[in-house]
Amino acid sequence: MSDMSTTEHDEHDADVEDVFDDEVIEDVAESAFDRPGRWYIVHTFAGHEQKVIGALNNIIKSRELGESIYEIYLPEEDVTEFKGGKKVTVSKRMFPSYLLIRCEPDPEIFYVIGSTPGVTGFVGAEKTRPTALTRREVDNIIRPHVEGAEPAQKRRMPSHEFEVNDTVQIKTGPFATFSGHVAEINEDQLKVKVLVDIFGRETPVELDFTQVTKL
Repeated sequence: MSDMSTTEHDEHDADVEDVFDDEVIEDVAESAFDRPGRWYIVHTFAGHEQKVIGALNNIIKSRELGESIYEIYLPEEDVTEFKGGKKVTVSKRMFPSYLLIRCEPDPEIFYVIGSTPGVTGFVGAEKTRPTALTRREVDNIIRPHVEGAEPAQKRRMPSHEFEVNDTVQIKTGPFATFSGHVAEINEDQLKVKVLVDIFGRETPVELDFTQVTKL
Protein backbone atom coordinates (compact mmCIF):
# COMPACT_ATOMS: atom_id res chain seq x y z
CA MET A 1 0.00 0.00 0.00
CA SER A 2 1.32 3.41 -0.89
CA ASP A 3 2.15 5.68 2.04
CA MET A 4 1.89 8.86 -0.02
CA SER A 5 -0.22 11.41 1.84
CA THR A 6 -3.19 13.15 0.22
CA THR A 7 -1.24 16.42 0.05
CA GLU A 8 1.76 14.72 -1.52
CA HIS A 9 -0.52 12.94 -4.01
CA ASP A 10 -2.12 16.23 -5.05
CA GLU A 11 1.27 17.88 -5.45
CA HIS A 12 2.45 14.93 -7.55
CA ASP A 13 -0.60 15.21 -9.85
CA ALA A 14 -0.02 18.93 -10.19
CA ASP A 15 3.61 18.30 -11.18
CA VAL A 16 2.51 15.74 -13.79
CA GLU A 17 -0.04 18.18 -15.21
CA ASP A 18 2.63 20.88 -15.42
CA VAL A 19 4.89 18.52 -17.37
CA PHE A 20 2.11 17.64 -19.82
CA ASP A 21 1.18 21.33 -20.18
CA ASP A 22 4.76 22.07 -21.11
CA GLU A 23 4.87 19.22 -23.61
CA VAL A 24 1.57 19.99 -25.38
CA ILE A 25 2.34 21.38 -28.81
CA GLU A 26 -0.51 23.12 -30.56
CA ASP A 27 -0.70 23.61 -34.29
CA VAL A 28 0.29 27.21 -34.82
CA ALA A 29 -0.01 28.92 -38.17
CA GLU A 30 3.37 29.90 -39.50
CA SER A 31 3.15 33.47 -40.67
CA ALA A 32 5.45 34.65 -43.44
CA PHE A 33 5.60 37.93 -41.51
CA ASP A 34 7.81 36.25 -38.87
CA ARG A 35 10.55 35.34 -41.33
CA PRO A 36 13.74 37.48 -41.30
CA GLY A 37 13.52 40.92 -42.90
CA ARG A 38 10.42 42.88 -43.86
CA TRP A 39 7.96 42.51 -46.74
CA TYR A 40 7.55 45.19 -49.42
CA ILE A 41 5.46 45.48 -52.59
CA VAL A 42 7.27 46.23 -55.84
CA HIS A 43 5.54 47.40 -59.02
CA THR A 44 6.75 46.15 -62.40
CA PHE A 45 5.97 46.86 -66.03
CA ALA A 46 2.92 44.92 -67.21
CA GLY A 47 3.80 41.30 -67.92
CA HIS A 48 7.39 41.69 -66.65
CA GLU A 49 6.95 39.92 -63.32
CA GLN A 50 8.92 36.81 -64.28
CA LYS A 51 11.62 38.87 -66.01
CA VAL A 52 12.08 40.91 -62.85
CA ILE A 53 12.25 37.76 -60.73
CA GLY A 54 14.94 36.33 -63.03
CA ALA A 55 16.94 39.57 -63.07
CA LEU A 56 16.76 39.94 -59.29
CA ASN A 57 17.83 36.33 -58.73
CA ASN A 58 20.86 36.92 -60.96
CA ILE A 59 21.73 40.09 -59.02
CA ILE A 60 21.36 38.31 -55.68
CA LYS A 61 23.66 35.52 -56.86
CA SER A 62 26.31 37.71 -58.52
CA ARG A 63 26.50 40.23 -55.66
CA GLU A 64 26.03 37.64 -52.91
CA LEU A 65 22.98 39.39 -51.48
CA GLY A 66 21.27 36.24 -50.24
CA GLU A 67 21.53 37.47 -46.65
CA SER A 68 19.85 40.78 -47.51
CA ILE A 69 17.23 39.88 -50.13
CA TYR A 70 15.60 36.73 -48.84
CA GLU A 71 12.54 36.01 -50.90
CA ILE A 72 10.61 37.08 -54.00
CA TYR A 73 6.96 36.09 -54.00
CA LEU A 74 4.54 36.22 -56.94
CA PRO A 75 0.99 35.95 -55.53
CA GLU A 76 -1.04 33.43 -57.52
CA GLU A 77 -4.24 31.47 -56.99
CA ASP A 78 -6.00 28.58 -58.68
CA VAL A 79 -9.00 29.64 -60.73
CA THR A 80 -11.59 27.46 -62.46
CA GLU A 81 -12.22 28.40 -66.08
CA PHE A 82 -14.36 26.95 -68.82
CA LYS A 83 -12.63 26.68 -72.19
CA GLY A 84 -14.12 24.84 -75.13
CA GLY A 85 -16.86 23.57 -72.85
CA LYS A 86 -14.36 21.94 -70.47
CA LYS A 87 -13.62 22.90 -66.89
CA VAL A 88 -9.92 23.52 -66.25
CA THR A 89 -7.98 24.84 -63.29
CA VAL A 90 -5.27 27.39 -64.01
CA SER A 91 -2.98 29.56 -61.91
CA LYS A 92 -3.72 33.27 -62.18
CA ARG A 93 -1.76 36.18 -60.77
CA MET A 94 -3.67 37.76 -57.93
CA PHE A 95 -2.10 41.19 -58.47
CA PRO A 96 -0.74 41.56 -62.02
CA SER A 97 2.38 43.75 -62.21
CA TYR A 98 3.13 43.40 -58.49
CA LEU A 99 5.66 41.32 -56.55
CA LEU A 100 6.26 40.88 -52.83
CA ILE A 101 9.89 41.01 -51.76
CA ARG A 102 11.24 40.12 -48.32
CA CYS A 103 14.48 41.91 -47.60
CA GLU A 104 16.40 43.89 -45.02
CA PRO A 105 15.19 47.50 -44.59
CA ASP A 106 18.43 48.88 -45.99
CA PRO A 107 18.58 51.92 -48.34
CA GLU A 108 21.26 50.22 -50.46
CA ILE A 109 19.06 47.14 -50.86
CA PHE A 110 16.09 49.32 -51.77
CA TYR A 111 18.24 50.96 -54.44
CA VAL A 112 19.33 47.58 -55.87
CA ILE A 113 15.72 46.38 -56.11
CA GLY A 114 14.36 49.68 -57.40
CA SER A 115 16.99 49.87 -60.17
CA THR A 116 16.37 46.33 -61.41
CA PRO A 117 15.24 46.35 -65.08
CA GLY A 118 11.46 46.12 -65.29
CA VAL A 119 10.84 47.59 -61.82
CA THR A 120 9.01 50.92 -61.71
CA GLY A 121 9.28 51.39 -57.95
CA PHE A 122 8.01 50.42 -54.53
CA VAL A 123 4.39 50.78 -53.45
CA GLY A 124 3.82 53.16 -50.56
CA ALA A 125 7.27 54.66 -50.78
CA GLU A 126 8.02 57.57 -48.47
CA LYS A 127 10.91 59.41 -50.08
CA THR A 128 13.72 56.80 -50.18
CA ARG A 129 12.22 54.44 -47.61
CA PRO A 130 9.38 52.13 -48.74
CA THR A 131 6.57 51.26 -46.36
CA ALA A 132 6.74 47.68 -45.09
CA LEU A 133 3.61 45.52 -45.04
CA THR A 134 1.87 44.82 -41.74
CA ARG A 135 1.30 41.30 -40.40
CA ARG A 136 -2.35 41.39 -41.47
CA GLU A 137 -1.44 42.49 -44.99
CA VAL A 138 1.15 39.73 -45.32
CA ASP A 139 -1.20 37.06 -43.96
CA ASN A 140 -3.99 38.16 -46.31
CA ILE A 141 -1.74 37.52 -49.31
CA ILE A 142 0.50 34.69 -48.10
CA ARG A 143 -1.82 32.39 -46.19
CA PRO A 144 -0.43 31.14 -42.84
CA HIS A 145 0.25 27.40 -43.02
CA VAL A 146 -0.83 24.90 -40.38
CA GLU A 147 0.74 21.44 -40.70
CA GLY A 148 -1.86 18.92 -41.86
CA ALA A 149 -4.50 21.52 -42.60
CA GLU A 150 -5.76 22.64 -45.97
CA PRO A 151 -4.76 26.24 -46.74
CA ALA A 152 -7.62 28.70 -46.67
CA GLN A 153 -8.58 30.08 -50.03
CA LYS A 154 -10.64 33.03 -50.94
CA ARG A 155 -13.78 32.15 -52.86
CA ARG A 156 -13.50 33.32 -56.39
CA MET A 157 -16.17 33.12 -59.03
CA PRO A 158 -15.07 30.81 -61.86
CA SER A 159 -14.49 32.57 -65.13
CA HIS A 160 -16.09 31.37 -68.35
CA GLU A 161 -16.31 32.25 -72.01
CA PHE A 162 -20.05 32.76 -72.33
CA GLU A 163 -21.99 35.98 -72.83
CA VAL A 164 -25.70 36.64 -73.22
CA ASN A 165 -26.79 36.23 -76.88
CA ASP A 166 -23.82 33.97 -77.71
CA THR A 167 -24.63 31.18 -80.15
CA VAL A 168 -23.79 27.82 -78.59
CA GLN A 169 -24.16 24.16 -79.43
CA ILE A 170 -25.32 21.54 -76.93
CA LYS A 171 -22.88 18.63 -76.65
CA THR A 172 -24.62 16.17 -74.34
CA GLY A 173 -28.08 15.23 -73.10
CA PRO A 174 -31.41 14.92 -74.92
CA PHE A 175 -30.78 18.12 -76.91
CA ALA A 176 -27.28 17.15 -78.10
CA THR A 177 -26.33 18.76 -81.47
CA PHE A 178 -29.06 21.41 -81.06
CA SER A 179 -27.86 25.01 -81.18
CA GLY A 180 -29.31 28.10 -79.59
CA HIS A 181 -28.65 31.46 -77.98
CA VAL A 182 -27.60 32.13 -74.40
CA ALA A 183 -30.42 33.90 -72.56
CA GLU A 184 -29.10 33.82 -69.00
CA ILE A 185 -25.88 32.94 -67.19
CA ASN A 186 -25.97 31.61 -63.63
CA GLU A 187 -22.40 31.75 -62.33
CA ASP A 188 -23.34 30.58 -58.84
CA GLN A 189 -24.70 27.29 -60.19
CA LEU A 190 -22.36 27.13 -63.21
CA LYS A 191 -25.31 26.96 -65.60
CA VAL A 192 -26.56 28.74 -68.71
CA LYS A 193 -30.12 29.04 -70.02
CA VAL A 194 -30.18 28.50 -73.76
CA LEU A 195 -33.08 29.30 -76.08
CA VAL A 196 -33.39 26.30 -78.39
CA ASP A 197 -35.67 26.08 -81.44
CA ILE A 198 -37.76 22.98 -80.78
CA PHE A 199 -40.65 22.24 -83.18
CA GLY A 200 -40.60 25.82 -84.38
CA ARG A 201 -40.76 27.33 -80.89
CA GLU A 202 -37.96 28.87 -78.83
CA THR A 203 -37.75 26.78 -75.67
CA PRO A 204 -35.47 27.71 -72.72
CA VAL A 205 -33.17 24.85 -71.69
CA GLU A 206 -30.98 25.03 -68.59
CA LEU A 207 -27.59 23.39 -69.02
CA ASP A 208 -24.26 23.07 -67.23
CA PHE A 209 -21.35 25.10 -68.57
CA THR A 210 -19.69 21.83 -69.61
CA GLN A 211 -22.67 20.79 -71.74
CA VAL A 212 -22.36 23.60 -74.28
CA THR A 213 -19.68 25.11 -76.45
CA LYS A 214 -19.55 28.41 -78.31
CA LEU A 215 -19.94 28.44 -82.06
